[in-house]
Amino acid sequence: MIRLRPLHRTLCRLLAASCASVLLSGCGEVWNNPYPAAERGRNILYTAFTDRPKHLDPVQSYSENEITFTAQIYEAPLQYHYLKRPFELTTATAEAIPQPRFYDRDGRELAADAPAADIAESVYDIRIKPGIRYQPHPALARDEAGNYRYHSGGPGERLTLYDFEQTGSRELEAADYAYQIKRLAHPGLHSPIFGLMSDYIVGLKEFGDTLKDAAKTLPPGAWLDLRQHALPGVEVIDRHTYRIRLKGKYPQFLYWLAMPFFAPVPWEADLFHAQPGMAERNLTLDWYPIGTGPYMLSENNPNARMVLTRNPNFREETYPCEGEEGDRAAGLLADCGKRLPLVEQIVFTREKEQIPYWNKFLQGYYDASGISSDSFDQAVQFGQTGEVSLSDGMQAQGIRLQTSVSTSTMYMGFNMLDPVVGGMEERGRKLRQAIGIALDQEEFISIFQNGRGLPAQSPLPPGIFGYRDGRAGTNPNMYDWVNDQPQRKHIDEARKLLAEAGWPNGRDAKTGEALVVNLDTTGTGLGSKARIDWLTKQFDQLGVQLVVRSTDYNRFQEKVRKGAAQLFFWGWNADYPDPENFLFLLYGPQSKVKVQGENAANYENAEFDRLFERMKAMDNSPERQAILDRMLAILQHDAPWVWGFHPKSYGLEHSWVFNRKPSTVANNTMKYTRIDPALREAKRAEWNHPVRWPLVAGALLLLALVWPAWRHWKRSEQARAVGATA
Repeated sequence: MIRLRPLHRTLCRLLAASCASVLLSGCGEVWNNPYPAAERGRNILYTAFTDRPKHLDPVQSYSENEITFTAQIYEAPLQYHYLKRPFELTTATAEAIPQPRFYDRDGRELAADAPAADIAESVYDIRIKPGIRYQPHPALARDEAGNYRYHSGGPGERLTLYDFEQTGSRELEAADYAYQIKRLAHPGLHSPIFGLMSDYIVGLKEFGDTLKDAAKTLPPGAWLDLRQHALPGVEVIDRHTYRIRLKGKYPQFLYWLAMPFFAPVPWEADLFHAQPGMAERNLTLDWYPIGTGPYMLSENNPNARMVLTRNPNFREETYPCEGEEGDRAAGLLADCGKRLPLVEQIVFTREKEQIPYWNKFLQGYYDASGISSDSFDQAVQFGQTGEVSLSDGMQAQGIRLQTSVSTSTMYMGFNMLDPVVGGMEERGRKLRQAIGIALDQEEFISIFQNGRGLPAQSPLPPGIFGYRDGRAGTNPNMYDWVNDQPQRKHIDEARKLLAEAGWPNGRDAKTGEALVVNLDTTGTGLGSKARIDWLTKQFDQLGVQLVVRSTDYNRFQEKVRKGAAQLFFWGWNADYPDPENFLFLLYGPQSKVKVQGENAANYENAEFDRLFERMKAMDNSPERQAILDRMLAILQHDAPWVWGFHPKSYGLEHSWVFNRKPSTVANNTMKYTRIDPALREAKRAEWNHPVRWPLVAGALLLLALVWPAWRHWKRSEQARAVGATA
């Protein structure tokens, strides 16, 4: 027999709850808001990331998805002026931009305009501003006696950095910068710029050998105290001044002083994270950075959410009061003199797919967004004369469009150590040129970039000294010059080159075996089916079989580092606005396999390397341009890359976002962004009206189910009452 009394109560409670939800859904709460209610109305910037960062230690980090975080946390001595173009260096923690002093081989000081050939050494003295302090961090926590609380004993039961009960801070010192430079040579860290910097910083290469020997005398995993070993090229002069000595003349070194590689790391943090048991719980500098910058990492779940919170110890820095022409009219000077950073927190949510990212932006849950190819037509329209503007729907939401030409290059690199596609012989070179012709970049840009790109003729993008447009800049191995325009060579020319390479119609001339080329990429690179189909079609024109091996970004990096890739898709954003920063990607001594450098193609050409070494020490001049012309001609002939394209950047921002100016060189820019949280809340509420009919329908359905049971129960109660009376 069914017990109706408990059933009646349960159903009535469900009905009441359902009705209450219908009534309360219109009470001001945006019910599909993905963020906690406690964040409503706060001065928070919301954005997203797709690839989880692998390295947050400034000695190792060298990827775009990593510097998004590290540039906001660490402070190098220099930075770029946020608004000025061309890009202009200014101070960050340094009191002034250091000016080099030059010396000859006998130690005599030379004039500032001395020929580069006479300069044996350049000396930079860098004085940092007093009073700068580190973010709160357990590595700097001390007890009442002044001893460090957590420099022994390991993590104990703690699972994250945030589980340590106490934090501390101290003043930034010149020795912290010297310590980080020494870390470039640490044998266990494998800094990607160690090889390059060993060519410049006096004694750095030998210092690396010293550290290797010292590490052998320590137990496995023990802390290597770099303070105990002298580096001749780096000297601490006093508490706030340090000196760097370079071999020869290297004008680009000032640009490096604006990068996280040259940001400070306190020895206390190095020791703290080197304790036994720390690495097993990801309690490392690679996971938990420590800096003096405007933000600190307060939440780290790279599979879902990462949060930067304002550093309470950040030094006094204000928004710039001057820029370039048009900045004032664009509202970019409205916050002149205001203390930075302008938002208290930055919340990054991981989005593995573009569609949810885009939809959340349209709902107001992300403050800014790029434009994927799938969303391009929804966002942008072209006028009759080719001008670009926002679609009517975007304009109706108050969304703004920003466009710029990126100082970047996207390319496919051949592994020059590979026995099939590599090598400097004619067989490999003609094979690479044939593939380069077949991969029609104009068509790729049109189909997959919505026209947002410029076909590359070499590694150098527009805006970098040495770049040439017109006929002088056109790659004669890939293009013919027709009617004052570059025209990609016909596919028949590619087939001819392939046959000359020993692969007629894509088959080995001796064995008849089919030519198979493996392309390694990531899911966010060329991993989509449409792009794979397009690539396969291009290779089919040559009779070549293409195998696309897609993997996650970290695994992809590992394969390139070990030389296990044959053809790979990659790109490079300018670290600094100089041709050396692009051409060192093909400099022999920077080989990825040999020295873990940035020459991922492992390309080596003696003449190119000799010209590179001469060019890198020169100031911009006609002579430097002539050398660059020859270097680019060598690269175009050897074809270590499929010259891809230079992207055009299209960015969207909501009406409540201010002070965003595109840059692919400066990365520490989030401190300048301002948000109007009240306007954002109002727009979110306007764009995300709750859809109530499913709740109403559910309540009515529940009522239909409850009503018969309730009537049956009511009649039973009445019958009991009558029986009791009788």
